[in-house]
Amino acid sequence: MTKILGISGSLRKASFNTALLNAAQSLAPDGVEFETATLHGIPLYDGDIEAESGVPAAAEDLKRKVMAAAGVILFTPEYNNSIPGVFKNAIDWLSRPPADIRKVFGGRPFALAGASPGNFGTILSQNAWLPVMRTLGADLWSGKRFMLPKAEPLFEQGRLTDEQTSERLRGFVKAFADYAAAAGAR
Repeated sequence: MTKILGISGSLRKASFNTALLNAAQSLAPDGVEFETATLHGIPLYDGDIEAESGVPAAAEDLKRKVMAAAGVILFTPEYNNSIPGVFKNAIDWLSRPPADIRKVFGGRPFALAGASPGNFGTILSQNAWLPVMRTLGADLWSGKRFMLPKAEPLFEQGRLTDEQTSERLRGFVKAFADYAAAAGAR
């Protein structure tokens, strides 16, 4: 069984990226355990908070989920042509203390996916994640990225309803899970 963690980078209830994450979970193939996570409850990074009381419980919980996964998919919105602050903030907490970076990110397969109401399907956000993931030592899967432009008509009440998109997403999840399983066998 290959364990994949999907993290939505949006806090909004009606988020396309959370809906895409949920669709990916439902489309995971046999042999893949697909867990989901959100960023709710993770405070803004503050070195004083870290020094006084350590990494907050919500960030520690997410860190444990990442470390338990064979691979992680970041379902990233795109805000102002880049990474959403709330998502980058969570990754910053996961990199604390610095001694944990290797345990959390080092060589762990990560993939990028995103949905957007605009024409470019989060390509700029996904591109902005590349140096962050490289800096942390993650194994950023170069097999493919999943970008879903003009997402609004493809969802109804938070559910992906477009069959062609569902098949693309199913293939993406399977290919990444296969990659993560192979990476774990090395």
